[in-house]
Amino acid sequence: MNASPPGPGSGPALPTSLDDLAPLPGHQRGIWPGLVLTGTITAAAFSLRELPGAAMLSPMILAVLAGMVFANVLGRQPPARAGLAFSQHTLLRLGIVLLGFQLTAGQVLAFGAGGLAIAASALAATFVFTLALGRLLGIDAGLVRLIAAGTSICGASAIVATNAVARAREEDVAYAVAAITLFGTAAMLAYPLLAPVLGLDPYSFGIWAGASIHEVAQVVGAGFQLGEAAGEAGVVAKLARVAMLAPMVILLGMAARRDTSAASPARPPVPWFVLSFIAVVSLNSVVDLPAGMRDGASLAATLLLTLGLAAVGLQTDISALRSRGLAPLLLALAASLFIACISLALVKLLG
Repeated sequence: MNASPPGPGSGPALPTSLDDLAPLPGHQRGIWPGLVLTGTITAAAFSLRELPGAAMLSPMILAVLAGMVFANVLGRQPPARAGLAFSQHTLLRLGIVLLGFQLTAGQVLAFGAGGLAIAASALAATFVFTLALGRLLGIDAGLVRLIAAGTSICGASAIVATNAVARAREEDVAYAVAAITLFGTAAMLAYPLLAPVLGLDPYSFGIWAGASIHEVAQVVGAGFQLGEAAGEAGVVAKLARVAMLAPMVILLGMAARRDTSAASPARPPVPWFVLSFIAVVSLNSVVDLPAGMRDGASLAATLLLTLGLAAVGLQTDISALRSRGLAPLLLALAASLFIACISLALVKLLG
């Protein structure tokens, strides 16, 4: 292969941003250096979970943090840019599609009208509250949407899905993931201690945890500390929130298209992976898939999401995070407290 650059007019124009790289086939851009790098960070993230106390963090979160450390200590690697773009755009979205194998319509319906009302009301109220407070604090709208989605829906997965229409910077994605991880972990540790003080029985506690804690792993960690009934109720409540990911992204996409100026090309209101997610949930609801296939899909989803978030970390400039200041962190804290309080009030009222 000739390594010399093409002369004027002799080849395609050079990319000017990562977005330019994303749609192009891997053989044209050399994605392997980036894939090897994200794969290495992913392997490190899974290994770090074996350390005492680290199992409470998902490999996705650890991959973001490890990628940030690598990029900001050793520097960014230009040859890896195409592979990082492929991981961040394509692999992340495939991972979200595979999340659909963890959910069926029957699980959501079995949650009951009261439980669904709690989850949906807390989600909608938290999202609106976060958007309003973020606007009041003067925080960039894209970052506010990411924090709102991560808090109200399902943590890092929701942040990634929302970014398909929010189009925030890599630093904003990393900031949102870090903030959601911090306060979700704090909730996981604090909720079991608060249960007896608040007079919650195991089932009500599980609903509260599932309706308000950010990550699925964090809900599991909090819920099963109070027994199997609390853990199972928490997981079902959390899956009900995950089911709301698709309609929320669709609504955000429609809003983004409406807000796009006439001078800019309109963005599609429904990303392809959201429709695919809905299709997978529908398939999983009507076809009794073998348990091994579902487990394999769950592992593949975690792996793909971890690869994608490793790429996010590898493209994050910590100095750019510092430039955001404390306001977004305070927003994430306020949103976390809000969803905890409103979901608790709804559990007490409707539970």
